[in-house]
Amino acid sequence: MVTIAIYNLKGGVGKTASAVNLAYLSAKEGYKTLVWDLDPQGSASFYLGASSDTKNASKKLFGGDLDLSDVVQASAYDHLDVIPADLSARHAETLLHDMKQGRKKIGQLLQGIKKDYDVVILDCPPGISLLHDAIFAGVDWVLMPNIPTTLSIRSYETVQEYFEQNGFSLEKLRCFFSMVDHRKNLHHEVMNQFYKDKIFFKSYIPYLSDVEKMGLNESPLENYAPSSYASQCYRDLWKEIRKTCIA
Repeated sequence: MVTIAIYNLKGGVGKTASAVNLAYLSAKEGYKTLVWDLDPQGSASFYLGASSDTKNASKKLFGGDLDLSDVVQASAYDHLDVIPADLSARHAETLLHDMKQGRKKIGQLLQGIKKDYDVVILDCPPGISLLHDAIFAGVDWVLMPNIPTTLSIRSYETVQEYFEQNGFSLEKLRCFFSMVDHRKNLHHEVMNQFYKDKIFFKSYIPYLSDVEKMGLNESPLENYAPSSYASQCYRDLWKEIRKTCIA
Protein backbone atom coordinates (compact mmCIF):
# COMPACT_ATOMS: atom_id res chain seq x y z
CA MET A 1 0.00 0.00 0.00
CA VAL A 2 1.26 3.46 -0.96
CA THR A 3 0.00 6.46 1.01
CA ILE A 4 0.02 9.94 -0.53
CA ALA A 5 -0.95 13.20 1.18
CA ILE A 6 -2.05 16.10 -1.04
CA TYR A 7 -1.07 19.09 1.05
CA ASN A 8 -0.16 22.76 1.05
CA LEU A 9 0.31 25.35 3.75
CA LYS A 10 -2.06 27.59 1.77
CA GLY A 11 -5.64 27.02 0.76
CA GLY A 12 -7.05 27.58 -2.71
CA VAL A 13 -4.20 25.95 -4.61
CA GLY A 14 -6.06 22.96 -6.06
CA LYS A 15 -5.44 20.33 -3.38
CA THR A 16 -8.89 18.78 -3.38
CA ALA A 17 -9.32 18.75 -7.16
CA SER A 18 -5.94 17.06 -7.44
CA ALA A 19 -6.70 14.51 -4.71
CA VAL A 20 -9.99 13.49 -6.32
CA ASN A 21 -8.77 13.41 -9.92
CA LEU A 22 -5.58 11.53 -9.13
CA ALA A 23 -7.51 9.02 -7.02
CA TYR A 24 -9.98 8.49 -9.84
CA LEU A 25 -7.16 7.85 -12.32
CA SER A 26 -5.55 5.44 -9.87
CA ALA A 27 -8.80 3.51 -9.52
CA LYS A 28 -9.40 3.58 -13.26
CA GLU A 29 -6.09 1.76 -13.73
CA GLY A 30 -7.27 -0.97 -11.39
CA TYR A 31 -5.55 0.08 -8.18
CA LYS A 32 -7.77 -0.41 -5.15
CA THR A 33 -7.89 3.23 -4.08
CA LEU A 34 -9.11 5.11 -1.01
CA VAL A 35 -9.60 8.85 -0.54
CA TRP A 36 -9.43 9.97 3.09
CA ASP A 37 -10.98 13.42 3.36
CA LEU A 38 -9.33 15.08 6.34
CA ASP A 39 -10.53 18.60 5.57
CA PRO A 40 -13.60 19.56 7.65
CA GLN A 41 -14.95 21.44 4.59
CA GLY A 42 -15.54 18.04 2.99
CA SER A 43 -15.05 19.10 -0.63
CA ALA A 44 -13.47 15.81 -1.71
CA SER A 45 -16.39 13.96 -0.13
CA PHE A 46 -18.81 16.20 -2.03
CA TYR A 47 -17.10 15.60 -5.37
CA LEU A 48 -17.33 11.85 -4.80
CA GLY A 49 -20.93 11.90 -3.59
CA ALA A 50 -20.15 10.81 -0.03
CA SER A 51 -21.19 12.11 3.37
CA SER A 52 -20.42 10.85 6.84
CA ASP A 53 -23.11 8.66 8.37
CA THR A 54 -21.26 8.30 11.66
CA LYS A 55 -21.62 11.12 14.16
CA ASN A 56 -18.26 12.63 15.18
CA ALA A 57 -16.45 10.04 13.07
CA SER A 58 -13.11 11.88 12.99
CA LYS A 59 -13.17 12.44 16.73
CA LYS A 60 -13.86 8.74 17.28
CA LEU A 61 -11.10 7.73 14.87
CA PHE A 62 -8.48 9.80 16.63
CA GLY A 63 -9.86 8.81 20.01
CA GLY A 64 -9.47 5.11 19.23
CA ASP A 65 -13.18 4.28 19.24
CA LEU A 66 -13.25 3.48 15.50
CA ASP A 67 -10.91 1.99 12.92
CA LEU A 68 -10.59 3.40 9.41
CA SER A 69 -12.36 0.36 8.00
CA ASP A 70 -15.42 1.26 10.09
CA VAL A 71 -16.01 4.53 8.22
CA VAL A 72 -15.09 3.59 4.64
CA GLN A 73 -17.80 4.10 2.03
CA ALA A 74 -17.92 2.86 -1.55
CA SER A 75 -18.05 5.57 -4.21
CA ALA A 76 -19.95 5.38 -7.48
CA TYR A 77 -16.70 4.39 -9.23
CA ASP A 78 -15.07 0.99 -9.46
CA HIS A 79 -12.09 0.42 -7.13
CA LEU A 80 -12.57 3.82 -5.43
CA ASP A 81 -13.68 4.19 -1.79
CA VAL A 82 -14.00 7.24 0.44
CA ILE A 83 -13.67 8.16 4.08
CA PRO A 84 -15.91 11.24 4.21
CA ALA A 85 -15.01 14.31 6.21
CA ASP A 86 -17.06 15.55 9.13
CA LEU A 87 -16.91 18.66 11.27
CA SER A 88 -15.39 16.83 14.23
CA ALA A 89 -12.12 16.78 12.25
CA ARG A 90 -11.63 20.34 13.48
CA HIS A 91 -10.85 18.84 16.91
CA ALA A 92 -8.06 16.63 15.57
CA GLU A 93 -5.25 18.84 16.83
CA THR A 94 -6.62 18.87 20.38
CA LEU A 95 -7.07 15.11 20.38
CA LEU A 96 -3.55 14.49 19.08
CA HIS A 97 -2.09 16.93 21.60
CA ASP A 98 -3.54 14.85 24.45
CA MET A 99 -1.98 11.63 23.14
CA LYS A 100 1.44 10.41 24.23
CA GLN A 101 2.35 9.47 20.66
CA GLY A 102 -0.03 11.63 18.64
CA ARG A 103 2.52 12.06 15.87
CA LYS A 104 2.19 8.35 15.09
CA LYS A 105 -1.63 8.25 14.98
CA ILE A 106 -2.17 8.67 11.23
CA GLY A 107 0.39 5.96 10.49
CA GLN A 108 -1.21 3.63 13.01
CA LEU A 109 -4.68 4.14 11.52
CA LEU A 110 -3.37 3.54 8.01
CA GLN A 111 -1.72 0.30 9.08
CA GLY A 112 -5.17 -1.09 9.83
CA ILE A 113 -6.15 -0.99 6.14
CA LYS A 114 -2.77 -1.96 4.68
CA LYS A 115 -4.08 -5.20 3.17
CA ASP A 116 -7.22 -3.61 1.74
CA TYR A 117 -5.83 -0.94 -0.60
CA ASP A 118 -3.08 -0.32 -3.12
CA VAL A 119 -3.21 3.48 -2.96
CA VAL A 120 -4.53 5.79 -0.24
CA ILE A 121 -4.76 9.52 -0.98
CA LEU A 122 -5.29 11.94 1.90
CA ASP A 123 -6.91 15.29 1.11
CA CYS A 124 -5.39 17.49 3.81
CA PRO A 125 -6.57 20.81 5.23
CA PRO A 126 -4.20 23.78 4.84
CA GLY A 127 -1.91 24.91 7.65
CA ILE A 128 0.76 23.39 9.86
CA SER A 129 -0.37 21.76 13.09
CA LEU A 130 -0.06 18.56 15.11
CA LEU A 131 -2.43 16.94 12.63
CA HIS A 132 -0.07 17.78 9.81
CA ASP A 133 2.88 16.44 11.81
CA ALA A 134 1.02 13.15 12.11
CA ILE A 135 0.29 13.19 8.38
CA PHE A 136 3.90 13.96 7.44
CA ALA A 137 5.14 11.18 9.71
CA GLY A 138 2.51 8.65 8.69
CA VAL A 139 2.45 8.75 4.88
CA ASP A 140 4.92 7.62 2.24
CA TRP A 141 4.68 10.78 0.11
CA VAL A 142 3.61 14.40 0.53
CA LEU A 143 2.63 16.04 -2.77
CA MET A 144 2.23 19.81 -2.86
CA PRO A 145 0.32 21.60 -5.61
CA ASN A 146 1.75 25.09 -6.03
CA ILE A 147 0.42 28.02 -8.04
CA PRO A 148 3.47 29.49 -9.85
CA THR A 149 3.50 32.78 -7.98
CA THR A 150 5.94 34.25 -5.49
CA LEU A 151 3.71 33.77 -2.44
CA SER A 152 2.81 30.19 -3.32
CA ILE A 153 6.43 29.27 -3.83
CA ARG A 154 7.24 30.84 -0.48
CA SER A 155 4.78 28.43 1.13
CA TYR A 156 6.66 25.53 -0.48
CA GLU A 157 9.96 26.85 0.86
CA THR A 158 8.39 27.26 4.32
CA VAL A 159 7.25 23.63 4.29
CA GLN A 160 10.65 22.46 3.07
CA GLU A 161 12.29 24.30 5.97
CA TYR A 162 9.72 22.88 8.40
CA PHE A 163 10.53 19.34 7.25
CA GLU A 164 14.23 19.94 7.81
CA GLN A 165 13.74 21.44 11.28
CA ASN A 166 11.30 18.79 12.52
CA GLY A 167 12.92 15.60 11.33
CA PHE A 168 10.66 14.78 8.38
CA SER A 169 12.37 13.25 5.38
CA LEU A 170 12.64 15.61 2.42
CA GLU A 171 12.79 12.51 0.23
CA LYS A 172 9.02 12.09 0.60
CA LEU A 173 8.23 15.69 -0.47
CA ARG A 174 7.34 16.33 -4.12
CA CYS A 175 5.60 19.24 -5.83
CA PHE A 176 3.71 20.11 -8.99
CA PHE A 177 2.38 23.34 -10.43
CA SER A 178 -1.36 23.90 -10.25
CA MET A 179 -3.79 26.51 -11.60
CA VAL A 180 -1.26 27.54 -14.24
CA ASP A 181 -2.39 30.51 -16.35
CA HIS A 182 -0.45 30.65 -19.61
CA ARG A 183 -1.48 34.26 -20.12
CA LYS A 184 0.73 35.32 -17.22
CA ASN A 185 4.45 35.74 -17.85
CA LEU A 186 5.13 35.38 -14.13
CA HIS A 187 3.76 31.84 -14.18
CA HIS A 188 6.13 30.87 -16.98
CA GLU A 189 9.09 32.52 -15.26
CA VAL A 190 8.47 30.80 -11.93
CA MET A 191 7.91 27.42 -13.55
CA ASN A 192 11.11 27.62 -15.57
CA GLN A 193 13.03 28.60 -12.45
CA PHE A 194 11.80 25.69 -10.34
CA TYR A 195 11.81 23.00 -13.00
CA LYS A 196 15.56 22.94 -12.48
CA ASP A 197 14.83 21.39 -9.09
CA LYS A 198 13.87 17.74 -9.52
CA ILE A 199 11.45 18.01 -6.61
CA PHE A 200 8.88 19.45 -9.07
CA PHE A 201 7.12 17.15 -11.51
CA LYS A 202 7.23 18.28 -15.13
CA SER A 203 3.49 17.86 -15.60
CA TYR A 204 1.25 20.67 -14.37
CA ILE A 205 -2.46 21.43 -13.99
CA PRO A 206 -3.82 24.42 -15.94
CA TYR A 207 -6.25 27.02 -14.68
CA LEU A 208 -9.31 26.10 -16.76
CA SER A 209 -13.06 26.20 -16.24
CA ASP A 210 -13.30 22.45 -16.89
CA VAL A 211 -11.66 21.86 -13.50
CA GLU A 212 -13.94 24.35 -11.76
CA LYS A 213 -16.97 22.50 -13.12
CA MET A 214 -16.21 19.55 -10.85
CA GLY A 215 -18.54 21.15 -8.33
CA LEU A 216 -21.40 21.43 -10.82
CA ASN A 217 -20.93 17.86 -11.98
CA GLU A 218 -20.10 16.44 -8.53
CA SER A 219 -17.66 14.22 -10.31
CA PRO A 220 -13.97 13.77 -11.18
CA LEU A 221 -12.91 15.64 -14.32
CA GLU A 222 -12.06 12.47 -16.23
CA ASN A 223 -15.63 11.26 -15.78
CA TYR A 224 -17.38 14.20 -17.50
CA ALA A 225 -14.69 15.81 -19.70
CA PRO A 226 -12.16 13.10 -20.59
CA SER A 227 -11.14 14.77 -23.86
CA SER A 228 -10.35 18.14 -22.26
CA TYR A 229 -6.84 19.53 -22.00
CA ALA A 230 -7.12 19.60 -18.21
CA SER A 231 -7.93 15.88 -18.18
CA GLN A 232 -4.88 15.16 -20.29
CA CYS A 233 -2.76 17.17 -17.86
CA TYR A 234 -4.04 15.14 -14.92
CA ARG A 235 -3.31 11.93 -16.81
CA ASP A 236 0.24 13.11 -17.51
CA LEU A 237 0.73 14.08 -13.88
CA TRP A 238 -0.62 10.74 -12.68
CA LYS A 239 1.86 8.90 -14.91
CA GLU A 240 4.72 10.81 -13.29
CA ILE A 241 3.39 10.21 -9.79
CA ARG A 242 2.85 6.52 -10.48
CA LYS A 243 6.39 6.15 -11.82
CA THR A 244 7.92 7.94 -8.83
CA CYS A 245 5.70 6.86 -5.96
CA ILE A 246 4.18 3.52 -6.90
CA ALA A 247 6.30 1.69 -9.50
